[in-house]
Amino acid sequence: MFAVTVGLGCGDSARDSDTDTGAQPTSATNTTLTSGGPTSDGGSDTGSGSDDTTAGSDSGSDTGTTDISTSDPSDPTTGSSSDPFTTTQDPSDSDSSTTGFGCGGNKPGCGKVDFLFVIDNSGSMGDNQDNLIASFPGFINTIAQTLDNDDYHIMVVDTDASNPEAALCANWCAKDPMPMWCFPVIDYPCTALPSECDEQIGAGVVYPVGGDASNMMCDFDGGNRYIISSEQNLAASFSCAAKVGDDGDGSERPAESMVAALSFDLNKPGACNEGFLRDDALLVITIITDEPDTHSAGIPDGWFANVVAAKKGDETRVVVLGLITDVDQPNPVCSLEHAPAPKLRYFTEKFTYGTTASVCEPDYSPFFQEAVSVIDTACCEFEPPQ
Repeated sequence: MFAVTVGLGCGDSARDSDTDTGAQPTSATNTTLTSGGPTSDGGSDTGSGSDDTTAGSDSGSDTGTTDISTSDPSDPTTGSSSDPFTTTQDPSDSDSSTTGFGCGGNKPGCGKVDFLFVIDNSGSMGDNQDNLIASFPGFINTIAQTLDNDDYHIMVVDTDASNPEAALCANWCAKDPMPMWCFPVIDYPCTALPSECDEQIGAGVVYPVGGDASNMMCDFDGGNRYIISSEQNLAASFSCAAKVGDDGDGSERPAESMVAALSFDLNKPGACNEGFLRDDALLVITIITDEPDTHSAGIPDGWFANVVAAKKGDETRVVVLGLITDVDQPNPVCSLEHAPAPKLRYFTEKFTYGTTASVCEPDYSPFFQEAVSVIDTACCEFEPPQ
């Protein structure tokens, strides 16, 4: 297990606290990089949402049912319009400190990568979203220089199903004249009506609305709810989707949204995320939240089982990057008003290629530069199905 110890300011005071903040379960030996469930709307059922009961996992993936029995583990924006993936720079010319310890992307498993960003859209997250957006071009350029990759998908999901205020305003969009209260209350532009997928937890975000959101239709190339390799302005498109705003439900459900996003129900033909998740691509999940996840159904082992099932039962086909609170860690960056996030930390570090850093760090770039090394190593070991 890789454990980046780089500390990566954040937002609101802890509205919720993880009540089960005891000792963490033991795990595999860590390799430290020293630079610096759930029943969801996506059709995935991991059994009980209780933190102190066992839970089976029935993934929405077409790999069949994954049964587990476990106790609760927590009982312990702009940018260049060029496409970085067309770079002609030889990865060997890059600084080895940023290109990682793997094979330099020169393996078949590095040819395709699916990036899933799970972004908290509750209050106080505006600065964190700006931080992520500012760090993204450097991250994706380093990926391009390190991996032999010319085929990627990038999808953003938020941590609730919908924004009730935005939906209410949208009901008035067809009226002429449109009520002026829409603009000062939530800064909603009413340029389009939300679709059914816009109200679905785990569906790719293409129309972020509300306070501090981009408030525009992202209109990705190809008409999908995710960015593909032919996107003309990658940085601007990511900024559009990633600026999910801070009007979302305060009962954040990042794990539930993640599992739903990867479920068979949302990836099957005709569904919201159709085509995003590919069997022959490495999956890289980034979770960014300044709160503990106390509202997602299920337990961390159930979330883990569902994600693994979505990748045909092989957890080494997944990289998980967790930007979460660190008040329970040595030398925390977050202030004590934040609550620890033991469930998200346990979930992330359960993966061979799982690593965490502080969501409260003012610059995420060092963390993402280190993460490229983890991604490089993972893709070197990944053998795409024939």
